[in-house]
Amino acid sequence: MLKSNVPFSFFSVAFIIGLPSAANPGRPIMESGKSVLYTTSTAMPATSKTDKISLPPPGQQGMKFVNAYIRNNDECLVNVKERSEGPFTIIDSVLHHYGLPLELKYLAVIESELKATALSRVGAKGPWQLMPGTAHELGLKVNRRSDERISFYKSTRAAAKYLRDLHREFGDWLLVLAAYNGGPKPVYRAIHKSHSRNFWALQRYLPAESRMHVKKFIATAYYFEGDGSTNAPALQPIPVAVSSKKGLTDALESANDRFSRLMQESARSLKASNDLLGVSMN
Repeated sequence: MLKSNVPFSFFSVAFIIGLPSAANPGRPIMESGKSVLYTTSTAMPATSKTDKISLPPPGQQGMKFVNAYIRNNDECLVNVKERSEGPFTIIDSVLHHYGLPLELKYLAVIESELKATALSRVGAKGPWQLMPGTAHELGLKVNRRSDERISFYKSTRAAAKYLRDLHREFGDWLLVLAAYNGGPKPVYRAIHKSHSRNFWALQRYLPAESRMHVKKFIATAYYFEGDGSTNAPALQPIPVAVSSKKGLTDALESANDRFSRLMQESARSLKASNDLLGVSMN
């Protein structure tokens, strides 16, 4: 069972997704928002921006949480990683089909520890911990004879639809993760109170569980993307999609270049958000 840590403040930096966790929280994981439309189309629009999640840079205060979380859950994370190949193969294929960041598979880690039959005391079930009502809305069969929430393929398709629609609504993956945990309404309230759509600016207005859910996801992503140690993983060179006149090509980016780019993109993203909302950065 993955354990929680004391909340803290992260520093923001944009992490480019698409490069190649946990005991059930004891309350409804997903509360359908009236403004979220569950659509049946499968492909992501070509113009959709689905490639950014804000992660704390190594060496900052945020990494204290990452390190502590990995240390406190090391045994569980090792066990999950050892049996993750099969589930991740299925999840990756579905996320790719829907045009979603592959790193979203780590959400299933903190939701269920990749256990197909995981069941919370409030009735959320399966690797993505879907409530019966939400599962029905997303096209899954949940009755006495069959419960498709325990199917990795079918439940991942349902979760992908929900995540896709939440991203269409909020346009930010960290807000999507918070809404997946507690529903869209608390996220909208936090946006209204903070006058910002930036997770790091509005996090203190979110329910503690949803705020921690996002941070657990970040720590889990660092664990799986890093070397699996209890130390903060370095920003290793990894394949990324870069623009060129011939289109998108794979290139190897150095750790220093990547960190510099991420910091610049983070600053631009935060400034654009504040400018749109008329919020001063001073």
